[in-house]
Amino acid sequence: MSSYFQDNRTETDHGRRSLHSGAIAMTAKAANALISIGSVLFLARLLAPEDYGLVSMVAAITGFAPLLVDLGTHDAVVQRPSISEEEVSALFWITMSVGGGTAILAASCGPLIARFYHEPRLTMITLVSALSFIASALTCMHYALLRRAMKFKDIGAVEVSANFLSAAFAVCLAFRGFHYWALVLRPLVMTFLLAIGVWWRCRWLPLRPKITPGVKAMLKFGLNSTGFTMSDFAGRSSDKVAIGYRSGPRPLGYYQNATFVYDNLIDILVFPTHGVAVASLSKLRDNLTELRRLWGKALASLSFYAMPAFGLLAVTSRDVIAVLLGPRWMSAGVLLSVLALRGIPHCVERTLGWLHVAAGRSDRWMRWGMFATCAQLVALFAGLPYGPKGVVTAYVVCMFILFIPAIAYAGKPLGIGAKDVIRVVYRPMIGSLTAAGTGFLLRQALPASMTAIPRIGLLSIVYAAVYFLITVGLLREFMPIQVFLQLLRDFLPPRFARLVSTPGLNRPRYETT
Repeated sequence: MSSYFQDNRTETDHGRRSLHSGAIAMTAKAANALISIGSVLFLARLLAPEDYGLVSMVAAITGFAPLLVDLGTHDAVVQRPSISEEEVSALFWITMSVGGGTAILAASCGPLIARFYHEPRLTMITLVSALSFIASALTCMHYALLRRAMKFKDIGAVEVSANFLSAAFAVCLAFRGFHYWALVLRPLVMTFLLAIGVWWRCRWLPLRPKITPGVKAMLKFGLNSTGFTMSDFAGRSSDKVAIGYRSGPRPLGYYQNATFVYDNLIDILVFPTHGVAVASLSKLRDNLTELRRLWGKALASLSFYAMPAFGLLAVTSRDVIAVLLGPRWMSAGVLLSVLALRGIPHCVERTLGWLHVAAGRSDRWMRWGMFATCAQLVALFAGLPYGPKGVVTAYVVCMFILFIPAIAYAGKPLGIGAKDVIRVVYRPMIGSLTAAGTGFLLRQALPASMTAIPRIGLLSIVYAAVYFLITVGLLREFMPIQVFLQLLRDFLPPRFARLVSTPGLNRPRYETT
């Protein structure tokens, strides 16, 4: 138990431990995405676009509640140099109170949501969905303690298990003819399973609450962090509210599943790194040179592998949607083809929390969130007259404009500026955009008689070849490859690890600690 409340200090081989934690977190997230996609393969064939649209209508309005429950204190617990059991206990009881109050508030809004959309079924959907807020409150502090102790293997095991069991439950409900209730109950079941899992892995029991200056400081930090997440949620959900209100549940269902695939890829490649990066960089606040080096190495590696993934998704999304969800979802494939281009800069922009939290400047994080939300709302209203496709096009343009200022603003207290961001990410960005352009041209040239799976395979091979030719061959970006090979050596048995080497590669720009 003492490991959860030790002072936040670096340990021997801190860089390598952070790298391993990131690999574990991303592997768990990839497993979760495979489970989610597998469940969608069944659910999309058992349920109608209208079912997805109904659930999305509620989530677009009430989805802020889980973000509000912990008041942003999960990052405050991880970031704080020292912490006591009494302080964490106080935060636990505060989050439970907020969770219960938010659940009551959300449930009472059900009739108003139904009246807004002119859809009476939304009243009961809202009432049932509100129960998940209480379960979310149960997990907050235990999650934070596991992250503070960098026990990402335990977190991954809990998340994968809960995701698999809840997905199986949802598929069974859909088979039994419960329609949209399969989508409503799945997150509720998953949240309660997560609560059981993290309490089992982190066997800490809250004490009587004690309000100390440390608790007040963490609440202040967390409220600023919550200000960002709330404004960010408003920007991310306003499109669903607008499309649902303007066009109804069916077009929103297409849009929802396009964003589902996109968000899952973001979740696999970017979201797991937040907890690891915050825990790791927060331990280096007294060594800014090392913090900047480790940040540059992490962002360069993330960009090298995440950017081409989104570019390839843009090129192949129509066929991917047809294979995964069936031909009746082709409209979602068209939307995803445009939206995926946003992911190329978005995977960088989503790392702004690494620096805001590590610097202890959640106030700056909140201010940026409000500015970015305003910019996204401008993009939404500019694209909305042209339908969902106009919205995703406007979002792509907005993200390409904002991603460098977002990271430069976050990094200013740590001595990281726009030139540093460009220096780290320009190689994979040029490679990803060039490969995407080549892929779109090739797709137009391929015969219409070619079936989806061979087309996906051919486009993927050409895309990968162009990307590596540009990024590695011409722009000489080798460091992320060495990071991957180092991970491979570390996780392989010794007799196989000796076979993994890096012949002919330049010395990496960022040394591994």
